[in-house]
Amino acid sequence: MTLHYQLKEGNYHLYDLSTPASKVTGEHRLRLKTDTVAIAFDASTGALREHGSPPRIHSWANNTRRRLRASGALDRANDIVVVSGPLPVDEINKCLKIDGYCRDMFTRLATLPHGKLEHHHAQRAAHTTH
Repeated sequence: MTLHYQLKEGNYHLYDLSTPASKVTGEHRLRLKTDTVAIAFDASTGALREHGSPPRIHSWANNTRRRLRASGALDRANDIVVVSGPLPVDEINKCLKIDGYCRDMFTRLATLPHGKLEHHHAQRAAHTTH
């Protein structure tokens, strides 16, 4: 499965690029539509664990941490980080494609532009140049 986020009409749309594109719309299968995106990863390695809508990802992280702590794996439980919000869509997609990229993105989190504002500025710039 090849997953890819796109920002459309102010929402993040997650497409499965391994599905055939629709003959009508030209789009691949839509797996998720959400206002903001959450990404769970291991802080030590930057390895992506889960991604999607914030309520589901925060719930997954809390349950996983609880199970790990119950089994005595405190270090592994404490290693799980969740980042959520209007993240730049290109950064989200790099987290999906590049092993360990989440940790790099996390170190730059404070300097990342608002994911939705960035898109609107690009759209405005495209409209004003034509």
